[in-house]
Amino acid sequence: MSRQTVAVLGSLLAEPATWQYGYNLSRETGLKSGTLYPILMRLSASSLLETRWEQADPGRPPRHMYRLTQNGLRQARQFLTEARERGFAPRLRPEGSRA
Repeated sequence: MSRQTVAVLGSLLAEPATWQYGYNLSRETGLKSGTLYPILMRLSASSLLETRWEQADPGRPPRHMYRLTQNGLRQARQFLTEARERGFAPRLRPEGSRA
């Protein structure tokens, strides 16, 4: 698993029950859209993420939202534990303490 994927999973784990949109994930991970969205698509195709479209206010485009599935939550925790053991886990805030 790449460092970039680990960073995305870490960001999603900060508030696993909260729907997040790509721009926010990009800001938190420092990943550009050309890297971030393929990762999100792979995680979704692997059933680790669920997705939905947020209904937007008039004049504003809808946002694609993401959050971990129950299986994704278990897998993300496992991947991050393994990444830490290899020494390349991202710095994360504790779950539920998004700044």
